[in-house]
Amino acid sequence: MNVMNGKVTSYQDEAVCTLQIYPRFAIKPGQDCILRVPKEATATTVIKTAVATLGMDTSKPYILVEVQEYGGEEWVLQASDQPVQRVLLWPRKAQDKHPQSDGYFFALQEGSYDGSIQYDVMTSVRQEKVAQGLANRGFVTQQPQEYNDLCNLPELTEESILGTLRHRFHKQKIYTFASNILIVVNPFKFLPIYNPRYVKMYENHTLGKLEPHVFAIADAAFHTMLNKQVNQCIVISGESGSGKTQSTNFLIHCLTAFTQKGYTSGVERTILGAGPVLEAFGNAKTAYNNNSSRFGKFIQVNYLESGVVRGAVVEKYLLEKCRLVSRGKTERNYHVFYYLLIGASEEEKDEFKLLRPEEYHYLKEDQAEMKHEFRRLHQAMEMVGFLPPTKKQIFSVLSAILYLGNVTYEPKVVGEGLKVGPDRVLSAISDLLKVKVELLVEALTTRKAMTANDTLILPYSLSEAITARDSMAKSLYSALFDWIVLRINHALLNKRDLEESVPCLSIGVLDIFGFEDFKTNSFEQFCINYANEQLQYYCNQRIFKLEQEEYMADGIIWHNIDYPDNIGCISLFSKKPTGLFYLLDEESNFPQATDSTLLEKFKQQHQDNPFFVQTPVREPAFVIRHFAGKVKYQIKDFREKNTDHMRPDIVALLRSSECSYLRQLIGANPVAVFRWGILRATIRTLAVFNEAGQSWAEKHPGNIYAILFISFLNISDLGLGSIRELHAKVLQSLKQFGGEVPQKLHLSTISNLIDSHSLKFIMGLTQHNRATRSLLHLHTKKKPPSISAQFQASLSKLLETLRKAEPFFVRCIRSNGDKREMHFDDALVLQQLRYTGMLQTVRIRRSGYGAKFTFKEFTDQFRVLLPKEISTPQQDITNLLTKMGLPSSSFQIGRTKVFLKESERQILQEALHKEVMRSIIILQRWFRSCLMRKQYLREREGIITIQVLFVWLARGCLVIANGSHSYSPRVKNSATFPGPRRNPTIKISRATRVQEKWNASLDREITDSNELHHLDEFLGNQVCVVDVYSSLNPNIGYKDLMSGYQKRVASLAGLKKASEVPLVVNLFQSVLDGFIRGELKRLETEPCKVKERNRRKSKRDKCPDGPLGHLFSTYQVTIMQSCDQCSSYIWGMEKAFMCSSCKMVCHKKCLSKITVNCTGHCDRKKEGEQTLHFGVPICALVRTADSVPFVMEKMLVHVEMNGLYTEGIYRKSGSACRAKELHHILEKDPQAVSLDNYPIHTITGLVKLWLRELPDPLMTYSLYNDFLYAADLPEASEQLRAIYRKLDELPPSNFSTLERLIFHLVKVAKEEAHNRMSANALAILFAPCILRCPDSSDPLLSMKDINKTTLCVEILINEQTRCYNQKMEEIQQLENAEAMAINQLKLRRQNTFVLMLRIISKYLYCTVQNLFCLWFRNELAFRLPEFEQDSSDAENMDSESLVSSESLLEDHFVSLNSEGQY
Repeated sequence: MNVMNGKVTSYQDEAVCTLQIYPRFAIKPGQDCILRVPKEATATTVIKTAVATLGMDTSKPYILVEVQEYGGEEWVLQASDQPVQRVLLWPRKAQDKHPQSDGYFFALQEGSYDGSIQYDVMTSVRQEKVAQGLANRGFVTQQPQEYNDLCNLPELTEESILGTLRHRFHKQKIYTFASNILIVVNPFKFLPIYNPRYVKMYENHTLGKLEPHVFAIADAAFHTMLNKQVNQCIVISGESGSGKTQSTNFLIHCLTAFTQKGYTSGVERTILGAGPVLEAFGNAKTAYNNNSSRFGKFIQVNYLESGVVRGAVVEKYLLEKCRLVSRGKTERNYHVFYYLLIGASEEEKDEFKLLRPEEYHYLKEDQAEMKHEFRRLHQAMEMVGFLPPTKKQIFSVLSAILYLGNVTYEPKVVGEGLKVGPDRVLSAISDLLKVKVELLVEALTTRKAMTANDTLILPYSLSEAITARDSMAKSLYSALFDWIVLRINHALLNKRDLEESVPCLSIGVLDIFGFEDFKTNSFEQFCINYANEQLQYYCNQRIFKLEQEEYMADGIIWHNIDYPDNIGCISLFSKKPTGLFYLLDEESNFPQATDSTLLEKFKQQHQDNPFFVQTPVREPAFVIRHFAGKVKYQIKDFREKNTDHMRPDIVALLRSSECSYLRQLIGANPVAVFRWGILRATIRTLAVFNEAGQSWAEKHPGNIYAILFISFLNISDLGLGSIRELHAKVLQSLKQFGGEVPQKLHLSTISNLIDSHSLKFIMGLTQHNRATRSLLHLHTKKKPPSISAQFQASLSKLLETLRKAEPFFVRCIRSNGDKREMHFDDALVLQQLRYTGMLQTVRIRRSGYGAKFTFKEFTDQFRVLLPKEISTPQQDITNLLTKMGLPSSSFQIGRTKVFLKESERQILQEALHKEVMRSIIILQRWFRSCLMRKQYLREREGIITIQVLFVWLARGCLVIANGSHSYSPRVKNSATFPGPRRNPTIKISRATRVQEKWNASLDREITDSNELHHLDEFLGNQVCVVDVYSSLNPNIGYKDLMSGYQKRVASLAGLKKASEVPLVVNLFQSVLDGFIRGELKRLETEPCKVKERNRRKSKRDKCPDGPLGHLFSTYQVTIMQSCDQCSSYIWGMEKAFMCSSCKMVCHKKCLSKITVNCTGHCDRKKEGEQTLHFGVPICALVRTADSVPFVMEKMLVHVEMNGLYTEGIYRKSGSACRAKELHHILEKDPQAVSLDNYPIHTITGLVKLWLRELPDPLMTYSLYNDFLYAADLPEASEQLRAIYRKLDELPPSNFSTLERLIFHLVKVAKEEAHNRMSANALAILFAPCILRCPDSSDPLLSMKDINKTTLCVEILINEQTRCYNQKMEEIQQLENAEAMAINQLKLRRQNTFVLMLRIISKYLYCTVQNLFCLWFRNELAFRLPEFEQDSSDAENMDSESLVSSESLLEDHFVSLNSEGQY
């Protein structure tokens, strides 16, 4: 085998191969290196051989790169990879000799930490680019052209639409656009395209810019809502098994990700947890779908006008209760039963008396793959807010429902009636429901009938008993499901909606049951298909009818497109008085009516209706011609299912339960049930309170609590408004009598309790759903509405909500009828395309105009592009569109509106963006020119002033010089004696003797900013020489400090006092040595504090040194996703790890296997590598994660030392020339520059410039929207908490630098009285520097975010100021306490001394005289001069010349002596 030019040709000898490698650093283009290497040669061997052949520097690292497409993606070969084996994987034609420009070659380049070049696109897109490149170069056959939007098809036919969908489906591209309508073909397989990085990819992108995806629809709906301030809805339609439920989950997941930005608040967490809970209780396996929704739901997410989630509402429609007791052979019951039976622990199985699934009559099938789903259900219920006791009550009801299916009947041996059993089943139901066995047996075997004078108890027949049993099970499950939805809505409710009226927007997602046609269709399919007819009619109205009517009304040229209209089928169902629903209600109210009479009435009334198909006379069925095809319905049980209410006997049984939770389930009105529960609890509480109070008062007369209990006996004075009023009354009484409130009486969770006000509010939002809870009462004549009437009412309310919003449509298509993975059934797909009118939809979308503006809306939005003076809007708009080169067929100007195609609207938007950016740049130039002009005028005025003063001084000096010649001899004589006269009477001072250990301690360097601050405080308190190190670098040594101090003292002393300098320097060295010893002692105890600080930071730095630059943190998965490393599934409710920068998701076990660099976070540079200091990522400028870049620290320290009192600091700009000069020096050698030589405003301007030039700002692009979201939260505490949570996600180097900068701004704001810079002013200046929007963002929208970014930075400054003040107050308190303790100690000593003197003077007067004489002799001896050592004359001269400076240090010695007395 031979590899020539990076390609392989065959040889007879396959043991040795020839490779041709292109070095990247070759001087001549196309220069290559030909190598003969063994077939098993590794990349390391090839690199060594190539380096030696080319004669390159062997000390540098090199890598071998495989390039398959010239200028495209590259793969770095690992050390153990075999290049020849990689070549064998290339296309056959690529293995032959061909030029480098065709791709498929190896390249040799110097080693880099960023080894590969990755496209930030979907995997399928990257594979498509490679395949397209191969086809263009002739390596593979040319594939037919692919279109991701059906409106771009050159030929629009059913065959072309079907072929496009098929071609994309086989490439695992299940999404296709039809303008702004998304078509989804269900693959019956999970595809790894829903991870957080895809959410990030589609965020804030124009619809159609990227590959079609359900996330693109979510992003378009969200931003359309914000831009237009109009409610949006996403209508998901399709038949059963087409993937509607999964699409809904993806949409909700994406919408919450857009709003919460990684910070999951209570509402988003509840929304994410509500999905799995509702699926567990409302979904089941059917013949067409393994996770079919057996109820409809409409999730309406409410937002503030800024885009922050305000709350949400979940509405449910028509739960399929009959599935509980009967279903098809291949179908299953609701998921939750299998989750409970298979996933429960042994303790839970004993507590709930659970059996195996096959032992229940209602189940009969096992589902082992659901073993882990029970744990996920537990986690989802916790996210929603279900407490452990509540979950136990729910599972008890589920177990009781399953046991009801095992109840059997047999005729009694003696007498009429039925015998019910088995006993263990009845006992289990009784224990689980907390009801008496006798009442349970009575409800299951007999019924009560009311007569005029008496109540009759009649036994059930066998069929009636089975129906009653099943009715009890269905009623219980339906009531349980309603209660769960109620609790979810309460958890999603924003309590502020009850107190204030805030304008809100909303996005609704509709997931309703799809069109169904089973072998046996009953009442449930009858209602479901009617709902789909209404939904299809709504889509036709929005897509066809209203669109075309708008075109005609505005007078534009338009040819009507015919579309399938199903209004006739809807009239068959709901038209009064002969509609099928009304006929069904009539027959349901007739006691003697049967299913046969109902069918006969159907046929009689609609025999001529084209949508009602006649059936044979004896067949108990009828056929309806729906928009999706004919469906045959079996008439059996239509009447019974239409009046399927809770029977009064069952209601009476459940109301007798000892479990209050069960009584809540069966209540017709939850508000009334809640109020009665509060009343009962209050009365019982008062009774217990009364009894306990009386007994306590008898035992403890006169006690404070006894008085309280006695005062509480009058119930009429208490009031029974609510729990809060009762709680407030108790606390008020306790405080009134002066008692201390016990800790147990503080209701910490009182805000989370349900109250009647919030419950009534929820009931008002979902009143139509609660109608299904209607009960049959024995003593009322009015019957509740039928199931069909309730369903029509709820459907009408849903359609009314949809009509008030702007819709986005998602059309789901079932790929095959056998649930086979990635199988495309042409006939089935074509049938669905036909009945949904997809051909007509694409035609009107292609011919129609997707963007419509009134003249005012157009001029307001595109005002920048239009002329300044607009006289006639029609003509000006037409001129603009023509000037931009838009084809005349792409737009029309009507009477009141402008009609544009979507592609042309995007062109206009891009032109607007460019024009706004151009205007911004012009404004910036103009503003900068004004500033420079002002600066120039100011400098010119200063120069003129200096010149005038110089001329005046020159003239003055000339006059003085002419008149001072007579005094020069005297000056000369005085200069003869430069030094002061010696005083021979003063002895040698010991302070002049410097010990050698001081010099050893001076070798230490200042490497910590804290040590520098400690030195500042120490010197300020000791010798008041703070400005000694005003230009001190953080890494300077104490020797340098001493030399600087000596120079400063020498310059102050001058020639006259030069002899006094050594004494002052030696004394300062002794003081400094004391500080160094104290600092060393402090550092010995510092490791403990460092460990504690690192422990606190461990939560922030989850993975500070993550693999290849990633910053991983734990992430709870809410929808099934795939691991980006091993490609295996990550199931819902599981814990995974997500990179906060690039949004990579993986298992914990895969962290060590990651080989892909983080695309959102830069890799750190090698130590010692020379880099720039401006415009470089922070991580490349620091040595450790918790350090601050040197240039930044240097400038901030200088500003703090010299500029805190400068007025207008950071607001005023410095000289541009000096700024450029300093910028150049800092780039070249920042350690050598002296900032003292530059004005303070020049340095502050460079601080802001350094922050602005960062490639990724301090508060990174990836978290920009998160900080905006935090700033939009309504409560200040929530804002602060959210901001600090996002700060924890910053890279460690960014966090440390931001922490240092905020502390610096706090110090600036503390001196507001001098520099006139408040926290708000600093936030306005620094917010654009550290929290700026990405460059790809719309400038108009980013300008609206300025207030939010400023608020975010201001919150940080104010919070750190508060912490700073609090710390200073604590220090002040400690100092005051210390001073107070010292004063008290002095006072105690003085008092003790006086008392001792009195005792001694009274009893030992003579002894005191002796002691006084002895003390006097010792004092005289102490004052005598000591013997001095012999010294040379030179030493005496040096010492005595230095002692004359003691007057400068007199105060210091006095303070030392005073301290030594204690």
